[in-house]
Amino acid sequence: MAASIKCKPLWLGLALLGVLVVAATLGLYQLGVGQESDEPQGGPIAMPSTLGDVSLTQLGDNEIAIVSFGYTYTYCPDVCPMNQAVKRQALAQLSDAQRERVVPVMITVDPERDTLDRMSEYMQFFGSEFIGLVGSQEQLTDVAERYGVIWRRVEAPESAMAYTIDHSASLFLVNREGEILQRVLYSPTPHGLVSALESELGS
Repeated sequence: MAASIKCKPLWLGLALLGVLVVAATLGLYQLGVGQESDEPQGGPIAMPSTLGDVSLTQLGDNEIAIVSFGYTYTYCPDVCPMNQAVKRQALAQLSDAQRERVVPVMITVDPERDTLDRMSEYMQFFGSEFIGLVGSQEQLTDVAERYGVIWRRVEAPESAMAYTIDHSASLFLVNREGEILQRVLYSPTPHGLVSALESELGS
């Protein structure tokens, strides 16, 4: 009995530690790859890009942009390239006619480090049709708020990177007016994105 009593505080301590770890992990998940605001406003997007100044208004009436927010591989080696890979895999599963109507776009949440040259090199890993947008901090803040995207800078003074950025990772299907047709939550597989695209594009 005495041994049982002595072990109890250790057991409770380990259990509490486990709860705290799970809670912290869920908090990061919700910020990084989970659901953002319930009904994002969407709206215009116009920024300097790897193909010159671009705007959603340049899309055709029957075209859709897949918009995501992230930053380049050097500083975001997991979720960001996975999102771009999912776009590429989804495009490969569409018909030729459907694929021609889709424009994959990534907006950097790290305009301080992501130059247009860096973004251009990064986009080339995924395909010539991929467009990277690099706006000012003011432009980023405006668009991120309208699209319900959560992002925050996390200082890492002991790291060579100096800081990282936690950010939402949903994909947005958007038309030329900036209307959010569908929002696809982050997934390492393309199934959800393919389903959403086929729903909007038709046959």
